[in-house]
Amino acid sequence: MNQQKNIVVLGSTGSIGTSVADIVRRSGGRLNIVGLAAGKNLELLAQQIDEFAPQKVAVMTRDLAQDLKDLLGNKSVKVLWGKEGYNELASMAAADLVVSSMVGAAGLIPTVTAIEAGKDVALANKETLVAAGPLVMRLVEKYRVNLLPIDSEHSAIFQCLQGYRDSMVKKIILTASGGPFRQKPVEELASITPDEAVAHPNWSMGAKISVDSSTLMNKGLEVIEAKWLFSVPPEKIDVVVHPQSIIHSMVEYVDGSIIAQMGIPDMRVPISYALYWPDRMELDLPSLDLVNMGPLTFESPQMDKFPCLGLAFKALEMGGTATTVLNAANEVAVEAFLQGKIPYLKIPEIISEVLSQVGAQEMNSLDDVLQADAMARLKAQLLAGLLD
Repeated sequence: MNQQKNIVVLGSTGSIGTSVADIVRRSGGRLNIVGLAAGKNLELLAQQIDEFAPQKVAVMTRDLAQDLKDLLGNKSVKVLWGKEGYNELASMAAADLVVSSMVGAAGLIPTVTAIEAGKDVALANKETLVAAGPLVMRLVEKYRVNLLPIDSEHSAIFQCLQGYRDSMVKKIILTASGGPFRQKPVEELASITPDEAVAHPNWSMGAKISVDSSTLMNKGLEVIEAKWLFSVPPEKIDVVVHPQSIIHSMVEYVDGSIIAQMGIPDMRVPISYALYWPDRMELDLPSLDLVNMGPLTFESPQMDKFPCLGLAFKALEMGGTATTVLNAANEVAVEAFLQGKIPYLKIPEIISEVLSQVGAQEMNSLDDVLQADAMARLKAQLLAGLLD
């Protein structure tokens, strides 16, 4: 990559955003940040503004925007807020690539805005495709942009597919760590605490994603995302539990060959691939020690113990806005669990009940997605006891 690439980072203070910042830092000027969007972490955002000197930044509310201005003093950066601010950042004329790493469904609208503005998108926000996969992929085709996966599993598949035609693919195989409770007896899951669920064995991630990993919902969301990213039907997507997290995913071809992408579990690898694609960035990371890394093991996911994965496949079968409903219900249920409002095993119960109550509608527009999302959230909040 010889030309400088200007990027906007949506979700700059989260775990993906800070890794993106590290990649930019190491890029020797080949990557340049022109816009940063965050939620509430003003201190870290202010440090990023000092370091990267973006043209524009955005935060969640007007009050936070004013607090940030007070923090920045006389620095010459335009401070925006709310949905309008995020959208303005996502469609910046100066940007070549938008990194979508805002957590949850909040990242959907600015990601759509970036695509409609003709920007390539490096996608870490899996909810964008889970909630609105058919719509988003139609827009990607219409505006002829590249949608580059940042998730380690989808990046692995993307890398394994380079140079091959879709017709050659027999199956996509997503690997899962199995989460922190893979070996815990099912009768002990009822007493799981938020602190235990957030402690992921292999990856450093945010609280919500860590809980999703522990329930296997994260893998369910990745199955849905893979269906849209790689244009494969659900029956061509398998999930295998691979506790070592060395093989990040695989592709089986029609001749029986399986190509796998391996590496140490470090998110800077898939992030740098998305930011540099079609090139690769030289990273100062340790090589995978094949001799001393120990055995690699694989097992089937425990669908009865972790029903969220099955619920994701069910939502895909239902079609339309069912995956939107699944995602919204999961976000509410996980947040209620993290707040101590519901027990761990209530998460899949709420999702299943909301799927049954709300069902699936046709997805013809963003309004259809937003209506399904709002209805599912309301039902989930009622079931979680968050509303009177």
